[in-house]
Amino acid sequence: MLSSRVLLIATTAHLVHSRIYSSSRSFMDLKALLCSLNDFASLSFAESWDNVGLLVEPSPPHTVNTLFLTNDLTEEVMEEALRKKADLILSYHPPIFRPMKRITWKTWKERLVIRALENRVGIYSPHTAYDAAPQGVNSWLAKGLGVCTSRPIHPSKAPDYPTEGTHRVEFSVTHTQDLDQVVSALKEIAGVSVTSFSARADDEEQTRLSLNCTQQALMQVVAFLSQHRQFYQKTEILSLEKPLLLYTGMGRLCTLDESVSLETMIERIKSHLKLSHVRLALGIGKTLESPVKVVALCAGSGSSVLQGTDADLYLTGEMSHHDVLDAASQGISVILCEHSNTERGFLSDLRDMLDAHLENKINIILSETDRDPLHVI
Repeated sequence: MLSSRVLLIATTAHLVHSRIYSSSRSFMDLKALLCSLNDFASLSFAESWDNVGLLVEPSPPHTVNTLFLTNDLTEEVMEEALRKKADLILSYHPPIFRPMKRITWKTWKERLVIRALENRVGIYSPHTAYDAAPQGVNSWLAKGLGVCTSRPIHPSKAPDYPTEGTHRVEFSVTHTQDLDQVVSALKEIAGVSVTSFSARADDEEQTRLSLNCTQQALMQVVAFLSQHRQFYQKTEILSLEKPLLLYTGMGRLCTLDESVSLETMIERIKSHLKLSHVRLALGIGKTLESPVKVVALCAGSGSSVLQGTDADLYLTGEMSHHDVLDAASQGISVILCEHSNTERGFLSDLRDMLDAHLENKINIILSETDRDPLHVI
């Protein structure tokens, strides 16, 4: 009897130890989690007008055990997140977009902030960063089309310049005795890097100087050169561009391996988005039997992204009446699925990707109350 009790105590102790160990692995510091989320999809991919990143932060230190995913953070969704003990809400759409002048109980968005802070819940929004990301919302939407190759309609630019500085200045020094004086003076300007190489012009050996410089340093370089015109000739000033990212950007232009009828494509899209109905505008001269080979798509509101793109079909959540007319007049059919219906399904894929990216360190759950506000009745 005694041995059984000892065994029971030992077993219980082992279970308690296991739970403590498991619990210790199910937390992440908020700052560490934000770094990991940025590694997954950099916020630098977001559009300049967007409001992305950490929008509400509880007083530090703040640890996260449960990450709650939603497409839209409404008051109903907030209550669900609180019931499920969320520590951080990842809301695809930013609940704070326009500046707030006060935080009162008057409007629903102000109340969201109050509820979050009262319950020590952070709010994070990636929005267009996830639209642009290679593994993001638009790539997920393209999965419903069938086997295809795709590329961004509007590629993103890399966050950094390929070299130091924003401009390159090149000029030739005609007299070698002046070279050291010129190089020495330029190197004293902060934000300038100097390289030189031999060149030949008009049967004369020259030294060509190439300067990479920041916007601020450029003005000082130009001022120096304008004061010492005897040192140089044939000056060129180039504005450096950030390189385009091949698989990152807004929208997707998808070319199917095999053409299908518009009717077949509609059924594929409805199945992928789990919708019973979509809205369709037939392009001029098109029928449900017309072939579809190229699809231009943009999750959410796609007018500005899709406009001017040559395709058989536009797929998006919503477009203005006149933009639909413009597309149809060009023989391009348009499928509209309502704004968030083209985004929400991505969250299931996101949960799986984040589980792997975060090495299962925290609990990640999906909202069950989040839904598009519009219904077909």
